[in-house]
Amino acid sequence: MQFIADFHIHSHYSRATSKEMDIVSLAKWGQLKGINVIGTGDFTHPRWFEELYEKLEPAEEGLFKLKDKYAEQIQTQIPKSCQNEIRFVLTAEISSIYKKNGKVRKIHNVIVAPKFEYVAKISAELNKIGNLKSDGRPILGLDAKKLLKIMLDVSEECLFIPAHIWTPHFSVFGSMSGFDTLKEAFEELTPYIYALETGLSSDPAMNFRLSQINNLALVSNSDAHSPQKLGREANVFNTDLNYKSIYTAIKNNDLEKFIATIEFFPEEGKYHFDGHRNCQMRLSPKETIKNNYLCPKCGKKVTIGVAHRVEDLADKKENFKPRKARPFKSIIPLPEIIAEALKVGPNSKKVAIIYQNMLNALGNEFSILLKKEIFDIEKVATPLIAEGIRKMRAGDIQIKAGYDGEFGTVKIFKDEDREKQS
Repeated sequence: MQFIADFHIHSHYSRATSKEMDIVSLAKWGQLKGINVIGTGDFTHPRWFEELYEKLEPAEEGLFKLKDKYAEQIQTQIPKSCQNEIRFVLTAEISSIYKKNGKVRKIHNVIVAPKFEYVAKISAELNKIGNLKSDGRPILGLDAKKLLKIMLDVSEECLFIPAHIWTPHFSVFGSMSGFDTLKEAFEELTPYIYALETGLSSDPAMNFRLSQINNLALVSNSDAHSPQKLGREANVFNTDLNYKSIYTAIKNNDLEKFIATIEFFPEEGKYHFDGHRNCQMRLSPKETIKNNYLCPKCGKKVTIGVAHRVEDLADKKENFKPRKARPFKSIIPLPEIIAEALKVGPNSKKVAIIYQNMLNALGNEFSILLKKEIFDIEKVATPLIAEGIRKMRAGDIQIKAGYDGEFGTVKIFKDEDREKQS
């Protein structure tokens, strides 16, 4: 069975998240997007744990589904063309801030688990170390290696995935507080790291340049803080729908079972390039080096972004492709394509109406972005929207790269595209 999974999200108990990030709303938006398996996020938070335990019930081994009385609440809000069974898997992201080898480290890691029993035991251990109630993504003074050890002591059936591994401030390879190798971070436990999350500001092609990670599965997730952001990155599997099959496909980096990832264009990520947000300075790695790592406007140090950090650690040339290179496709969310075609904001009412009409007629968002014939899309939407999807599939777009916490800006259409379709 082929299905799409997004493991790393956050609940409404995490900071800066939408109130809509509840489990029922996630089930709704998963169907609209075309996602089959969604991580719960935030399982360490006591109240979110209670909510999950109350509203979910076991489905296939290691996966969960909404209880019928909650699933019924949203059925009328989902077009028949998008209706599908949603499965949940227990996940959480933990922020570790600690000192190691004379330097302060700030690393985020995702844990994936098949049982509430395991989750409860992990949370009980972490509760001895810090406050799990203050945030859905708890901040703990805990060495990432020790966090991995806690998880392994509970069960080796759980997965430990270093999150958005290149993000400057909070990741295992981050320029501000990370390491140069996985072994420096995890020491003798490094062999228990089977997968790494590439993050929005890098794509698999960038990661291929680092030979130390070429035997590991590269996963992609949305890190969604609102339900509309689900699936902005995701994973495509072709295996049985159960936890063990997913776990094994990732652990073995099996290209026949874990078949592809769906990506942000990395330039759109908010840490792709170097820069200084306060001065609105965006710099390529070469420009940063030329300016001695200082902002040309104010003279302060710039934030070193993902492209620069990859260049620093890479031991392979650009365009290197390892033997086990998983295919990937880069997308732009459908509302953003519609919005640019209409010259309005992506949250406008006009966009919402066209988005809903397209889903009613064509099916879920992923099927529209990746599979439907352009001719069929054109019949439902406008020729310009259809052309926007064609250009996205071809990578025929322009992006001003994101930097220092600012998302990149995407431009799909040129003036001649609009003239052709007018």
